[in-house]
Amino acid sequence: MRRSLLAAAAVLSALTALPQFAYAQGRDPEADQRRQEQEAAKKRRQREEWGDVQAPLPQLRNAGPCPFVKSLYDASRFIEFKDGREASSAVTWSGEIQGVSAGCAYKDDQPIKVTMEVLFELGKGPQADNRRKTYRYWVAVTDRNRSVLAKETFDLDVNFPEGQDRLYLTEEIGEITIPRAGIGTSGANFEVLVGFEVTPQMAAFNREGKRFRLNVGQAGSQTTP
Repeated sequence: MRRSLLAAAAVLSALTALPQFAYAQGRDPEADQRRQEQEAAKKRRQREEWGDVQAPLPQLRNAGPCPFVKSLYDASRFIEFKDGREASSAVTWSGEIQGVSAGCAYKDDQPIKVTMEVLFELGKGPQADNRRKTYRYWVAVTDRNRSVLAKETFDLDVNFPEGQDRLYLTEEIGEITIPRAGIGTSGANFEVLVGFEVTPQMAAFNREGKRFRLNVGQAGSQTTP
């Protein structure tokens, strides 16, 4: 399923505080500025090399590195237990982010455009009372471990077919737009994170690295760190 997330308005004011360039002692700022303008003009002349602007983002050449894209560990799994009992026989619903892939494109002083795909593994446990479940997950843009600049939550509606308790779904997020304070602000200043909307108990379960042993039966099921 394709989603859209626009991170522009919430980010712009925060990014203007980022330093665009850092000058070493003794350097001529005006000369550096001229060099930067010449480089920008050169890049504009090379725009024809970009080809079709509708091409997939991973195929485009960028003015710098892409934002780091990953799932947040504490929110990468969703495991819901009946009555709060941590056992495989008590699971109602489960989910795990199995993989995240992304591409980006930006040049000159244009915003960074990011697209991403998220692979979810979703499960119906023995205590589920029906075959339908709405999972919730979020995508956030952060200022590299300092603050959340924008965040949006999505619903993932799942209908498990009769006799099937596990599904794999791919969600496409496109496109995330991240404004830049100037031509010197690269994608390395940002992270794009994804995770399930989890309770504090679920986050603690994930943080402790608990997982079910694959060889346990319904009776006496346990978790292991």
